[in-house]
Amino acid sequence: MEAVAFKPRARLMSQLGEQLIKDENIAVLELIKNSYDADAKNVRISIENLDEPNLSRIVIEDDGDGMSLEIVKNCWMEPGTDFKEEKLKEMLGKKLKSKLNRLPMGEKGIGRFGVHKLGNKITLITRSEGNNEVFLHIDWEKFNSSKYLSDVPINIIERKPTIKYINNSPKGTKIIIEKLKGTWTRGKTRDLQRSITSLNSPFKALDSFSIDFRVDKEDWLKGLLKFEEIKDYALFKASMKLSGNKIRDYKYEFIPWNSLSKLEKRIDKIEEIDMVLEQRVVTEKGKRRKELAPIDISQYNIGDVEIELLSFDLDSSIYKLGDRDLSGLKKYMGSNGGIFVYRDNIKIYTSGENDWLGLESSRVNAPGDKISANLVLGSVNVNRDKSSDLREKTNREGFIEDTAYRTFRDAVTFAVQKFERDRAKDKQYLRKYYGVTSKSEPVMAEIATLKEKINNKIQDNAVKKEIYGCLENIERDYKHITEIYQKSSSAGLSMSVVLHEIEKILAELEYVINSEKTSDHVKSLVKRLGNLTDGYASVVKSKSIKSFDLKKMIDQSLYMVDFRLSAHEVEIDKSYLNINEKVKGNESLLASTIINIIDNSIWWLHYAKVPNKKIYIDITKDISGYISVIIADNGKGFTIPTEIITKPFITDRPGGMGLGLHLASEIMKQHGGNLFFPDFNDIHLPTEYKQGAIIALSFKEAK
Repeated sequence: MEAVAFKPRARLMSQLGEQLIKDENIAVLELIKNSYDADAKNVRISIENLDEPNLSRIVIEDDGDGMSLEIVKNCWMEPGTDFKEEKLKEMLGKKLKSKLNRLPMGEKGIGRFGVHKLGNKITLITRSEGNNEVFLHIDWEKFNSSKYLSDVPINIIERKPTIKYINNSPKGTKIIIEKLKGTWTRGKTRDLQRSITSLNSPFKALDSFSIDFRVDKEDWLKGLLKFEEIKDYALFKASMKLSGNKIRDYKYEFIPWNSLSKLEKRIDKIEEIDMVLEQRVVTEKGKRRKELAPIDISQYNIGDVEIELLSFDLDSSIYKLGDRDLSGLKKYMGSNGGIFVYRDNIKIYTSGENDWLGLESSRVNAPGDKISANLVLGSVNVNRDKSSDLREKTNREGFIEDTAYRTFRDAVTFAVQKFERDRAKDKQYLRKYYGVTSKSEPVMAEIATLKEKINNKIQDNAVKKEIYGCLENIERDYKHITEIYQKSSSAGLSMSVVLHEIEKILAELEYVINSEKTSDHVKSLVKRLGNLTDGYASVVKSKSIKSFDLKKMIDQSLYMVDFRLSAHEVEIDKSYLNINEKVKGNESLLASTIINIIDNSIWWLHYAKVPNKKIYIDITKDISGYISVIIADNGKGFTIPTEIITKPFITDRPGGMGLGLHLASEIMKQHGGNLFFPDFNDIHLPTEYKQGAIIALSFKEAK
C-alpha cells in the first residue's frame, strides 16, 4: 500500500474563481462582504480607465481592520480556510460581536475568489492596527500553465506603511484588479450599481456601513432611481414576524394617495395567525385525507423571521391620477423588484433570486391578484446568530435546499400569500372606482381603452361610428363567450369534486385490500364508489333545466361530502327535513354549488379550531315567492367584505384560488336567482351561529 496526496494543478485556482462565483456583480459583492466582516465603516469601489480597455481596472478599498502578515499567509492564502467559521463559532459561543456589533457573514473561505472572477492581475495592500503594511501581487495567467499549485510561489512583502486608506484611515485593505476579464459597458455598470444598492435591506439601514461606487464616466450612473424615491408610490404595505408556527404582529396597510379620494385608508392588525400547510396523511384507521399541518420554523435553528413588503399597482389609468413617474417606477421594479432574503440586513443571493418563492408561476391562475417580482419589494430578514440551520451554498447562490430551508420557504410563502389575499381585496376597490374597467375582464378593458383613443384621435364621425359598431359587436360576442365559459367552468368544478371524492375512496379501498380480510367492507366501498360515479356523471353531463325537490338535492349533496364531514367531525343541523319545496333549474350544477359551500365551511371550521363544529341548513320561503337555501356554520365568519367576496380570485383561504363563491354566484344568476349574505338578525337561526358565515341561495318558486 502506498499513501499519496492530491497534487492540485495551478490552473485549479482560476477554474474555481470562474465556477464558484456566478458573475462579476456577485464577485464585487463578495469583496464588499469581506469589508463588512473586517468591521469597515466605509467601502469604495472604483472602475477606472473605461475608455482604454487594456488599462481598465477595479479598485476596492476599505477602512476595516486590515490584515497582518500572519493573517495574509495563514488565512487569505488558504482557500477554503475555516478561519471565519471558527471565529463565528467562538463569537456565538461567547455571545460576542465586533466593535460595530457585527457577526461574520463569510464562513466558506472562498469570498476572495471574487478577485479571480474580475481580472487576471491582483494587487493586495493591507494593514492592521499596530502592524506593518503587507503587499502582494498575483498574476493569474501564470496559474494557467500545467505547473502544480505548489510550483507557483507568491511573494509577500512586509513593509512600512506607504498609503492611507479611505478617509485617511491608518488601517484597512486595498485591492487593485487589472487586466479585467470582461468589458464594462454602461448597462453592466448600472446593473452593478443596482446590485450594490440592494445589498442592504431597503427597510433597515446598516449602522456605520457606507458603500461608495464610482466610475470615471459620471453620466453612466445618472437617472437611477433610489428606494427613497419610489417607496411612497406603494399602495399596499405589510410587516410581520414569523415565530414558531405563527405569524405574529401582522400589520397590513392600504394607503391610497390623496388624489384617490374615493378610497379610504385601511389598516388591518392581527396578533397571531397559525401557519399551516395542506398535506395528505394516513389516519390510525388507515384512511388517507388532507390535513392542515403546522409550518413550524422552531424545529430548526432559524430564529424569528421579520418580513416587510411594499407592493405597487402599475396600471397606467391609476398612476396618471397620482402625478408619479410610472416609466421610472417600472424600470426600477424591473431591475430591483422581488422578495429577497437578508441576514442581519445583508442580502443573501439565491438562484432565481427575485422569484425563489415561485411568484411568477402562481400568477398563471390569478394574474390580476397575485404579485409578481415587478410588483413587490420585500425583505425577509433572519438573524445571523439564530439561523445556523440555513446554510449558504458554496457558489453563493442561496441556501442549501434541505428540510430546514424548505420549512423556511413554506413559512415565508404562507406569509406572502396572506399579504396577496389582503391586497386583492383593496385592488377590487381600485378597479371599481379608478380602473378603465374590471381587470377580471381584460378584453373589456382593452376595448374601453381603444374607444377612448378613437374618440380623441379620429375626427371623421362616420368612420368613428363604423369602428364603434365593430367594437360593440366584439363586446357582445365576448359577453356571450363569457357566459358559456361560466357554465363550462361550473361543470369543471363538479368534475374536480368527482375526482377528489373518488381519490379518497380509492385510497380507502387500497388500504382495505392490503390490510383487511372483510369482503363486506370492500363490497360496501365499491358500491359507494359506483353510486358516486353515477351521481357525478350526471353533474358533468346534465344540461337539463327542470323542476326538482330541494330537500332531495340537499340530501344528495351531503351524501357526496359525508366522508369529509365525518373525518372532520362536523355535525349537520338538518332543519330543512320537514320542508318540501320545488325549484326549477339544473339540479346537478346547483348540487355542485352547495357541495362547494359546505366544503368551504368544513375547511374554515377546521382552520379556526372550532371545538364543536356545526353546519346549519334550512329552506325558507318569503312572501315575494322566493325560496332560499340557508347555509350557516358556527365558525368565525367571513374575513372578506361580502360586497367583494364573489369577485374572482378574492379569497382569504391559504392556497385557495377564490373561484368557488364567484362560480356559485354566476350559477345562481343563470337560474334567475341570487346568492347573498344575510345578517344573523335577518333570518331565524340558533344563537350558536351568530358569529359564523351565513349564505343564502335564493330561487324563484317553480311553477
